Amino acid sequence: MTNILDTLSERGYIHQVSDANGLRRALEQPLSLYCGYDPTAPSYHIGNLLSIMILAHFQRAGHRPIAVVGGGTGMVGDPSGKTAQRPILTIEEIEQNLQGLRSQLERYMDFSDGRALIVNNADWLLPLSYISFLRDIGRHFSVNQMLAAEAYKTRLEAGLSFLEFNYMLLQAYDFLQLFRTHRCVLQIGGSDQWANCLAGADLIRRTEGAEAFVLVAPLLTTASGEKMGKTERGAVWLDADLTPPYDFYQYWVNVDDRDVERLLALYTFLPIDEVRRLGGLQGADLRFAKEVLAYETTALTHGVPAAEHAREASHALFSGSAESAEAAPTSRKNLEEFRQGLPLIALLVETGLASSRGAARTLIEQGGAYVNGDQIRSVDATITPEALQNGAVLLRAGKKRYHRILVD
Repeated sequence: MTNILDTLSERGYIHQVSDANGLRRALEQPLSLYCGYDPTAPSYHIGNLLSIMILAHFQRAGHRPIAVVGGGTGMVGDPSGKTAQRPILTIEEIEQNLQGLRSQLERYMDFSDGRALIVNNADWLLPLSYISFLRDIGRHFSVNQMLAAEAYKTRLEAGLSFLEFNYMLLQAYDFLQLFRTHRCVLQIGGSDQWANCLAGADLIRRTEGAEAFVLVAPLLTTASGEKMGKTERGAVWLDADLTPPYDFYQYWVNVDDRDVERLLALYTFLPIDEVRRLGGLQGADLRFAKEVLAYETTALTHGVPAAEHAREASHALFSGSAESAEAAPTSRKNLEEFRQGLPLIALLVETGLASSRGAARTLIEQGGAYVNGDQIRSVDATITPEALQNGAVLLRAGKKRYHRILVD
């Protein structure tokens, strides 16, 4: 049987491992591992999806993943990778965000019969007694070593609050708690979490005399140097209300040619030989590889019917067929709203074809805005009932992004 470490390495998931040989031996038997996710938003995005895919690969190899949703740590805020303190969320905001995160995890892993677990660290962090925590846990931490961690070093000049300074201790305590309750011996995360994860493994060694391991994945950037999952309209979310399936599909089908093979390996479960075959396609054939990437990722996140609809819509719009308008993402408006004329700039922002009024203005000025196939060059253009065709108006931004407005 192939060791899961070989699979992860082959597919590009591994940036660093605390004890590769020790972990390899431990993985010869089923084990429990975890990754933590603070509820800073109502949805995961495709940056989070990388670690979710790692958990899913472990489950497919016979191990038990544990997803920790940070109802407790979310009240503190992780300083890693941030130049300023995160906004403090209310308990109500955290709980609302948690509801969406739980349902999204269930798309990628099987939680039946204890095959995977979702736990909330608020269950053990909130009841902690501060003095007892300092005596039992805090005494194992060196302030000098903590300040040497990259997450803290980069924040010292800008200002690091005492609240954030405690984050490493809380994350380490999560690992210890999961070791005690579920015999969890492996924590995974992004490379920016390396110091926090190691602190947990070290705490287990000091308090329990046991061995624990850490595996972190690379922080992904595109071939052009941009952070993975960022677009001019913001993050690419897993929630269909925040990033509709068609837009999700379009993100993947329009990735840089140089990223296709790597993303197929990371974000799909296709066999690695098929990944390499698709990644080796050239020229026009590479479009097919991108469509496979877009279909597979969309099917995992939103289901096969949504992926098929997005693919059909993409084909129709790309080909300019007569059905292209019906294939576009659609919203509805009342006819009365059009009688006085709706500013095109406002519609471009409202439909998500532009991220702001300034971006919409630039789009129009650069000749990238179209209404029913006609290029619009005036930033003062308005849409009136005369523009409707068969009770609808079709907006386009650039060559590939469409939105249809049905008018009742």
